[in-house]
Amino acid sequence: MSRITIADIARDAGVSTGAVSYALNGRPGVSESTRRRILTIAENLGWEPSQAARALTGAGAEAVGLILARSPETLGFESFYMQFIAGIEQVLTVRSFALLLQVVPDLNAEMLTYRRWRAAGRVDGVVVVDPRENDPRLSMLTASDALPAVVVGNPELAPDVTTVWTDDAAAVRESVRYLFTLGHRTIARVSGVASYGHVHIRDVAFHDEVAARGGQSIISRADFTPEQGAAATRTLLTAEEPPTAILFDNDVMALTGLSVAHELGLRVPQDVSIIAWDDSPLCKAAFPQLTALSHDVTAYGAHVARRLFERIGGAAAESFVDATPVLRVRGSTGPAPRMTPVPFPPKH
Repeated sequence: MSRITIADIARDAGVSTGAVSYALNGRPGVSESTRRRILTIAENLGWEPSQAARALTGAGAEAVGLILARSPETLGFESFYMQFIAGIEQVLTVRSFALLLQVVPDLNAEMLTYRRWRAAGRVDGVVVVDPRENDPRLSMLTASDALPAVVVGNPELAPDVTTVWTDDAAAVRESVRYLFTLGHRTIARVSGVASYGHVHIRDVAFHDEVAARGGQSIISRADFTPEQGAAATRTLLTAEEPPTAILFDNDVMALTGLSVAHELGLRVPQDVSIIAWDDSPLCKAAFPQLTALSHDVTAYGAHVARRLFERIGGAAAESFVDATPVLRVRGSTGPAPRMTPVPFPPKH
């Protein structure tokens, strides 16, 4: 059986395809009686109504949205989002909801997509990621007609919106303390995109913790991609005074950093220690296995989805902390060159 089209509905209703489009998408341009007649004909023909038409009848879209403002290629190597989406899907499947995922080039395109989704009734709520300081999306998320939303990030970055977050600052501080017990005093961080709020939070915690212990901190900017992770690592390790340890903002950059160290003839961890963020299976497949900040990202995604359904159901905006990443010590970290380590955690 062929798919019913707008032209089929227009023919049976005796109107133009434009009028059908107006009716199905809830736009002005047709009378209310004509709109009702078009929707009735569409239903009788077996048309699978657009989410806008569902919204006109008071039905939900039975879908939630997630927009990623980044290059589509990143999904090919960013294990975080694959695990995160898997967790969201676990909750959606039980409720027979769908996930509408869209990748866009920038924040402007992301905000335009939210407006379109809201106007067309495409989704019942949205998961918002990568909050920034002074995020321009917040005004949309707090407007009286805003879609129910959950922001994945620190509540300081998204006041008055439901947030689910991890204590990245605490995780960074734990990593720095651990490296200091191994004798490291010059420690670098290969960061992600500087405009992301969680990257800034990690930056501040890193600088503060290293300074508090009398060490030297270095931050090299990257964008979470393997190419920039490799370039940042090469710059750090070929400097006149290279760091003896590097903390990476994701697993992919840490893996490329490990490769760069090998190419330069450096031993890991004898010459340089490496810590990854996001403890994916790749960290255990590397040689040596990567010490990593481990977090159950799938459970994180499921937690976010549950909170979104609460918002869709009318719950007030709240902040919820998820499990803080835990340092998993493996073969990529060791004593700083010519230094004697002390036990970690320190004995009291």
